[in-house]
Amino acid sequence: MAWTRRYDAPEPQRVNKWLAQSGVCSRREAEALIADGLVSIDGETVTDAGRKILPGQTLTLADRAAQALAGFTAVLNKPVGYVSGQPEPGHTPAVRLLTRSNLVGTGEAPASNASLPPLGRLDEDSRGLLILSDDGVLAKAIIGPESDLDKEYVVRVAGQVDERKLARLRHGLELDGRKLKPAKVTVVEGATLRFVLKEGRKRQIRRMCDLVGLRVVDLLRVRIGPLKLGDLPEGRWRLLTADEREAMIRASIPSGPKTAPSPPRRT
Repeated sequence: MAWTRRYDAPEPQRVNKWLAQSGVCSRREAEALIADGLVSIDGETVTDAGRKILPGQTLTLADRAAQALAGFTAVLNKPVGYVSGQPEPGHTPAVRLLTRSNLVGTGEAPASNASLPPLGRLDEDSRGLLILSDDGVLAKAIIGPESDLDKEYVVRVAGQVDERKLARLRHGLELDGRKLKPAKVTVVEGATLRFVLKEGRKRQIRRMCDLVGLRVVDLLRVRIGPLKLGDLPEGRWRLLTADEREAMIRASIPSGPKTAPSPPRRT
C-alpha cells in the first residue's frame, strides 16, 4: 500500500523538508527516493530534489519506497527474564525470541546476528509490549526527544494504596534530582494500578512506587502510543504492519498550538 498524504500548509515547502518534518524519512533519504523516481505529486513523478509541494497537492510514495524505509520491526510480548538490549554476561536478550517458531502470522524471522535495538526499554523483571527495530524514523517517533507518544502499564503493587500516594504518583515526584512529568495513575482493582507516562526514566515506575511506600510485584506494558499489545501470547512476536507504523509516526508529532501565518509585507 503506497504512502500518500495531502499537503495543507498555507505556504509551499520543499518536498524533502516536508517529508522529514512529517517523520517519514530524513531529508537525505527523501532526496534518494526522488532520485529513484519513487515520489510523485498529483500523479506526476518528482525529478527535481528542490521541488516544492503546493497547498492542496497530494504526495505519494511508491510501495517500494515505503518498504525500503520501514526496515524490520518486531512487536514482541516479552516475558520476565529477558533483557531488552545488549545483555551483560549471564543474561538473555529479548531478540533471541524472534525465531520462526515464535512468529505469529506471516513473515520471516531476522538473522540470528541482526542488530535490532529496543524502541523503549523494558526491564528484565517486567513484561509486555516491546518493539525491536532497525527503523530510524520509527525510533525517532517513539523515543526521540520531541516524541509525544505515551506508554501504558498495568502494575500490581504490594502495600496500602490511598489517595495521598496516588496524588504523589500523579504529580510531585523527583528522580535523580529532576522533576517527573505529570503521570496518569488510576486504580484498576484493589492493588492493581494503571500508569500512563510520557517519559521513560530507568526503572521509573518501580522507583516511583518505592518513593511512596509501594513495591511493584508485576509490571506489564500494554500500549505504546496507538499500538496495543492485544492478545499476542507471551513469548511470541509479529511484524509491525505498514498502517501501524504510519499511525505511530503521526501520533508522535506534538499537537501544540498552531502558528498563525505571518501577515503580508507592505510594499
